[in-house]
Amino acid sequence: MSYFALALLIFALVTLYKGVVTVPQGMEYTIERFGKYRATFTPGLHWLLPYVDRIGRKLSMMEQVLDVPSQEVITKDNAMVGVDGVVFYQVLDAARAAYEVQNLQYAVLNLTQTNLRTVMGSMDLDALLSQRDHINVRLLAVVDQATSPWGIKVTRIEIKDIRPPRDLVESMGRQMKAERDKRAQILEAEGSRASAILKAEGQRQSQILSAEGMKQQAILDAEGRKEAAFRDAEARERQAEAEAKATALVSTAIAQGDVQAVNYFVATKYIEALKDIATSPNQKLVFMPLEAASVIGAIGGIADLAKAASAQAAVKS
Repeated sequence: MSYFALALLIFALVTLYKGVVTVPQGMEYTIERFGKYRATFTPGLHWLLPYVDRIGRKLSMMEQVLDVPSQEVITKDNAMVGVDGVVFYQVLDAARAAYEVQNLQYAVLNLTQTNLRTVMGSMDLDALLSQRDHINVRLLAVVDQATSPWGIKVTRIEIKDIRPPRDLVESMGRQMKAERDKRAQILEAEGSRASAILKAEGQRQSQILSAEGMKQQAILDAEGRKEAAFRDAEARERQAEAEAKATALVSTAIAQGDVQAVNYFVATKYIEALKDIATSPNQKLVFMPLEAASVIGAIGGIADLAKAASAQAAVKS
């Protein structure tokens, strides 16, 4: 009896141990009863009926990364390129992911490779190299729709590398170099054109400024000539007034019978005429009579006039 009781106790402990299930965080377990799906255990402590229920599949509910191996793709313009990528997906329904598809990762991988060839095969090489984002979006839409019955969500598909053939890469390099040389020549021509335009504009502006300066100088010269003419006329007017006064004084002296005044007037004109002859630019030799005695007498008359004027001033004072 003691052995039977011990065996019964051990059986009870083993049964109790089999009935306790602890599900870690980020995981879900499917429970099967006699091979048929019954429930899904979420993270935490759970109880099941030993020997009747059992754990079917253990699935990770975290986002997972699946590496897409490299493969050859023929583009629309018959270029052979190598391409690889990565797929990010997450299980949303453990039961469907466990029982709707056999080998979930293998199915996602093959579905992605097939659609990758389909999408990239419908594009030209230039579009293939320049529109990776567009390829990623198209692949994501197609693969996510195809895998939705499996209880998973494809969150992202990224193309890692696109490798054109070596000869095509060399041709693209030569094309890029030619394009850059063309751009450099265009930029150089545009620079020369802009320089010529700026130079012509500078010359035009310089001519305008020069014309403005000449105009201002002409205005200033005209004003200067006008001012000089005005001053010259004023000087001539004053000189004429002085000569008129002198003539009036001489006339008064002649009327009063003063012969010395007449001599003074004649001598003054005589001396001015000699001055004009001496300062004439013409290189000529002129012989003319010169009465020195008359000139000296006129100078004496000037002295007598000065004395007479001094005497009149003294009498008035």
